[in-house]
Amino acid sequence: MPAKQRWILSDPPDPGLVRAFSERFGLAEMVVALAVQRGFTDEEELERFFYPRLKDLGDPMGLPGMPAAVERILIAVDEGESVLLYGDYDVDGVSSIALLHRVLSAYGLEPRCFLPARLEEGYGLSVQGIERSFAGRQPDLLIAADCGTNSRAEADLLKKMEIDLIILDHHEPSSEGTAACVSLVNPKLGPDYHYLCTGGVVFKLAHALMKVRPLRDFDLKDSLDLVALATIADIVPLEEENRIFARRGLMQLDRTIHPGIEALKQVAGVRVPAQSNDVGFKLGPRLNAAGRLDTASTSLNLLLSEDRGEAEKLARELDLRNRERQELELETREEAEKMIQSLPPQERSHAIVVGARGWHPGVVGIVASRIARQYHRPTFVVAFDETGRGKGSGRSVDGISLVEALEAAGDVIEAGGGHEMAAGVTVREDRFEEFRRRVVEDTVRQADSQTLVPKLIIDAELKLSELTLELLDSYELLRPFGQANRQPVFMSRSVDVETPPRVIKDRHLKFRFRQEDERRDAICFNGADQELPRPPWDVAFTIDRNEYRGRSSVSIVVQAIRKAT
Repeated sequence: MPAKQRWILSDPPDPGLVRAFSERFGLAEMVVALAVQRGFTDEEELERFFYPRLKDLGDPMGLPGMPAAVERILIAVDEGESVLLYGDYDVDGVSSIALLHRVLSAYGLEPRCFLPARLEEGYGLSVQGIERSFAGRQPDLLIAADCGTNSRAEADLLKKMEIDLIILDHHEPSSEGTAACVSLVNPKLGPDYHYLCTGGVVFKLAHALMKVRPLRDFDLKDSLDLVALATIADIVPLEEENRIFARRGLMQLDRTIHPGIEALKQVAGVRVPAQSNDVGFKLGPRLNAAGRLDTASTSLNLLLSEDRGEAEKLARELDLRNRERQELELETREEAEKMIQSLPPQERSHAIVVGARGWHPGVVGIVASRIARQYHRPTFVVAFDETGRGKGSGRSVDGISLVEALEAAGDVIEAGGGHEMAAGVTVREDRFEEFRRRVVEDTVRQADSQTLVPKLIIDAELKLSELTLELLDSYELLRPFGQANRQPVFMSRSVDVETPPRVIKDRHLKFRFRQEDERRDAICFNGADQELPRPPWDVAFTIDRNEYRGRSSVSIVVQAIRKAT
């Protein structure tokens, strides 16, 4: 439970409007109110939100660069050309390459795949990566996925080599210009679809190809599980078409036709029905683990595998790699924490920037994310190699743009870019202190008096007696939860406890709450070290469905506790 949070109770929507929509859709008023709070205020919007349908997907040809990409790929199909797929080593990149491979193979091509090694080639298109990707066989067409938008020099190199280049990406275009190529399909270059990750872009490309040249024996819907993996793991907003991809993709995950995904579900303990948390905390980290520590080829081979035995072996290997990643992460986190405490107050008041030799660059992003969440400060964590060159990752909080922070340090760093909330940076060790100073100064410029105050947004008040299975049935239609559609947080006032909370597995707290005549069990994950005030309490919590021995119940997961007001 985060400390010193400011609790903010959201204003309830118009009760008349909520009642009317509740009757129209036959759903619990509380659930309709939560949807209206999220901005869905007319009947058509609400219907699309509660019941996202594939037929509501827009024309894929509306994406910038899409017609040229489709035309060039179909030329490759007709000519039987050599095609190389060049990806990235995270879940979005690997899932995108897997989907591209399946689609192009269905058209009769035999594409080769290449994923750069994090420690050798680094992120994205690079001269070294391009040379190694050829493996002595120069392709006619190179398709870069989840990278390449700003790779101007690499695009020029490919042009000189008379290799056509298509880029499928979603990263921010540079103000200095984008790569010159046959087609750059990036929603950020157009007015719509800015929320898509590369997995979504690749699905749109596949959709466009099949509109122009349908395939008799290939059902694109079977690959929606790959799109859901990419969309949820890449933490893009689950809005508009992303919501369709996530909802329908999770349903496809339950009945996946891909042996690799089924094997990964088994080793990760994912049960039916799959939820977004299963992707974010079970499947995604295992797919990411190989690429974080070395190369993501194991993850790609798993997603492409058609052999159950091979898939099970690869899934076990990824599970082992994930355990190694967790150990490295813990070591780095503990060392980073000591550094933070040793920094002068003015150097950690608004932003946190730490770095050291010996840290693995593959875990700095996870560590930065955890530190940013703990301290509610934008955070950069940098791993330096033996030459003093540092590669780092940044994570931010709402209201602070890491892109702006990197621009403020533009003459100090060697490279940097990404999104407002997540970014990468390359900086020399002898410029690191100046980099920290610039980031802190720019955060001071961006932040107002409330930006760096942790806030707990409470969606609605509920009594414990209102937590019924009927409410839960309607509540399921709010899923999937994630970026831009966070899981609702409820509050119950003046809650007592039947018995003192019990510590479970040395980390968690188990409660038996009492409110009026209602008794409910609840759990607070990782809450064993929290200091609790004397009851009665105001309790903030989320709810989920708990299935045990064929019986359903409402589970209560405590997010925060304060003295009753």
